[in-house]
Amino acid sequence: MDLREAIYSRRAVRDYTPDPIGRDTVARLTQAAVQAPSAVNEQPWSFAVVQGRDLLERISREAKDLVLSAPPARLQGEILQRLRQPSFNIFYNAPALIVICSQTQGPWAIANCSLAAQNLMLAACAEGLGTCWIGFAEAWLQTPAGKAMLGLPSACLPVAPIIVGHPHTTPPAVSRREPVIHWIGSS
Repeated sequence: MDLREAIYSRRAVRDYTPDPIGRDTVARLTQAAVQAPSAVNEQPWSFAVVQGRDLLERISREAKDLVLSAPPARLQGEILQRLRQPSFNIFYNAPALIVICSQTQGPWAIANCSLAAQNLMLAACAEGLGTCWIGFAEAWLQTPAGKAMLGLPSACLPVAPIIVGHPHTTPPAVSRREPVIHWIGSS
């Protein structure tokens, strides 16, 4: 699969088979991730790889509890109802969670890790794998308890929790708005 095809076919997958993701696959994905640009070539990233159904379910419960303890105003309706369901797993039963972390908390930490996350997700798509950035996990993973569970030092900042697995089903393409372009100067 070429890059353009990966860009246009990558989807947020929320339905996975139980098939595990091997260490070789994780190594290839993280190698693709670290090819991303970073501000002043800092390359601040590290990766916490979580596997195992019980551990992923525990993190899901902890993250849901934190979100539900003070739900943001924008979190309403069906999404909030789903989070309140004890059986709902925010990781959609994916076999692996790769958390892209910044080893520094400088002004570009989130941008740097986001660039690495996009590379990782495109590389996974090219290998026929599904991914989804799980925003509901971010706040809990950044707590002392979350960092401890991942074995991260306190100064490390978990930025991008990406689930990875073999898609059971892949969602169809979603229509995209035309880009808004502001031309400044001459062409």
